Amino acid sequence: MPEPEAPDETAGVPSPASSSPSVPDSGQSVLGQPVSGQPVPEQQVLGHPVLGQHVPAVPDSGQPVPGQPVPGQPVPGQPVPGQPVPGQPVPGQPVPAFADADADADADAFILTAGTIVTMDAQLPRASAVAVAGAKIVAVGTLAECSEVLPGAPVLDSGAPVLMPGFIDPHSHPFLSGLATQLPALSIAPWKAPRWSDVLSIFSQAMAENDAGLPLLFNGFDALLHGRPAPTAADLDEIFGDRIAVVVDNSGHACSFTSALIRSRGWDAHPPADPIGGSFARDADGALIGISYEIPANTAVLGPVMQQLGGNPLGSAAEYYALMARAGITSTSDMTFSADLAPAYEALAVMPSSPLRVSLWEVSTAADPGASATFSAGEERLVKQGVKLWTDGSPWIGNVATSFPYVASEATERAGIDPATAGGASAMNYSRAQVDAILDRCAPLGWQMSFHANGDLAIDFALDAYERALAEHGLLGTDHRWRIEHAGAGRREQFERAARLGVHVSLAPFQYYFWGDLLDGHMFAPEHGARWQAFTEAVEAGVVVSLHNDGSVSPPAPILNVQTAVTRRTSSGRIHAPQQAISVDAALKAHTIDAARTLHREHLVGSIAVGKLADFVELSADPYEVTPRYLAERVQVLGTWVDGARVDLPEFLAAAHASDPAPHVHHAARGHTGHGC
Repeated sequence: MPEPEAPDETAGVPSPASSSPSVPDSGQSVLGQPVSGQPVPEQQVLGHPVLGQHVPAVPDSGQPVPGQPVPGQPVPGQPVPGQPVPGQPVPGQPVPAFADADADADADAFILTAGTIVTMDAQLPRASAVAVAGAKIVAVGTLAECSEVLPGAPVLDSGAPVLMPGFIDPHSHPFLSGLATQLPALSIAPWKAPRWSDVLSIFSQAMAENDAGLPLLFNGFDALLHGRPAPTAADLDEIFGDRIAVVVDNSGHACSFTSALIRSRGWDAHPPADPIGGSFARDADGALIGISYEIPANTAVLGPVMQQLGGNPLGSAAEYYALMARAGITSTSDMTFSADLAPAYEALAVMPSSPLRVSLWEVSTAADPGASATFSAGEERLVKQGVKLWTDGSPWIGNVATSFPYVASEATERAGIDPATAGGASAMNYSRAQVDAILDRCAPLGWQMSFHANGDLAIDFALDAYERALAEHGLLGTDHRWRIEHAGAGRREQFERAARLGVHVSLAPFQYYFWGDLLDGHMFAPEHGARWQAFTEAVEAGVVVSLHNDGSVSPPAPILNVQTAVTRRTSSGRIHAPQQAISVDAALKAHTIDAARTLHREHLVGSIAVGKLADFVELSADPYEVTPRYLAERVQVLGTWVDGARVDLPEFLAAAHASDPAPHVHHAARGHTGHGC
């Protein structure tokens, strides 16, 4: 249950506060989220502004930062008080980094300045200027020092109070998340519609604004957070009448649909058989009741609906790319890649002002997951990095492999989770023989393996399989960086074992932020639920830790992830297991340089250092100086840079929406069934 102690808000280290009930108040707005019923700009998420819009720097006092430039109002030639003066050495500071190459003749060379530059490079943590030639960084230091490397190069004042390396989300699904959350689909996810009444308002608006003959598709239902069981056809018929409508679960594992859809397929007279790997909920007579489960059955429901709705899959995917860019992300991954998605990723990578680099992990269920892949966009933009497996499922639907049971509660009842049968070893998706065969096939080819593992039993299973395969193939002690994803129930000894094996762990702060109040006592006993996402134990174990959002299971929000890991505050403001809070520095590393290490990309991105690609994020305030509980509110993303160019999202989106959708339309239904794992 919630702890009576709150983290020290000035240092990100636990210290006293007050207790509060653990069940979220359904009427309370989510920190940094739009308030239900109030208009929200179409593309604004989690308090992040649309790129290119002016956002003032707001420190803890609510006033502009003294001596720092206000975005949009640069002061040419004026030094920033408290910052190094160009050309003047700072006693005790390390020598600035610079390149040996004579880059002054490069037509694309320039020097970029900001109020302060947070490099995430231990050798030179702070700077005031960075020199860029082509797409790469050639010097970091003061303006005078950068000018020595690029004499005569133009000096560009970013106008940003803070420049950092672009954030990295090492576990996402950007293409499929676009199909799942962007038009023609309509989002009802809890961060947009926190209460069921908010969902009903979205339903009503959609019916009023769309032709009665057009199907309606909604994505993001969550029984736990919306506070009701998954709707059946009878429930949806009361809302939609004779209209075809589909409501997809936020997990991607289930769909609810109206009787009109059942009749349109002839399923009322001839109910379909359950496909292999999927099923339909039925009444005692075998008739469908309007719920499908897992990819094969969900695809049967969604395929014709998506075909009728039309739309441009590249345009939808590009909108999600833009959401990630607005959150400050410049590098990410697709952890459910398959070869048929390659043309879509290629097309997005070469569009003007494409905002993301993407590393790809191919699903182990592919016909040949170990097959090589090359991309015309080049490896700096698009690279296949590894192969992905799943030991267990999702905590929110009851198929996570834990050594401890779910508890019987109102929350688990409305989510359809039976504590007598849910969880445990039965939630495993593979036998050891199956996993060993996949690892033996892919490990010799050099692929970086990744295991989705939420429960503690699932983590043990993955580590056991990894240790055998690493030893078998001579990889123990090498720089393999095999991965564990999510690790919600991970324990200290498991993180220590991962560190010994050279396994990286990517944690999921969003699980704690959105579901933490329910995890503690309402889904699991407090000794297990309160410590979910044990950030401190992972960091202290010495394992390389990264943070992610697993889009579209949660919206892209690195700054909110940092806030959550540092404060242990949930969306309601409650705190559980404050001893699992980590420092701001550790959390920022987990979204920059350590995330880059997990992607095997630290030679390219993750810090502002000579030789790396010029990928930056502009921020309205210094995250090291803001009170941690207000990070997501007060540290705004002002813009991003990729390859030494400011990202122009309108240009990118225009190109995507103008592209030919024909080669990619077959992906549409899959976007609602495979977007988060």
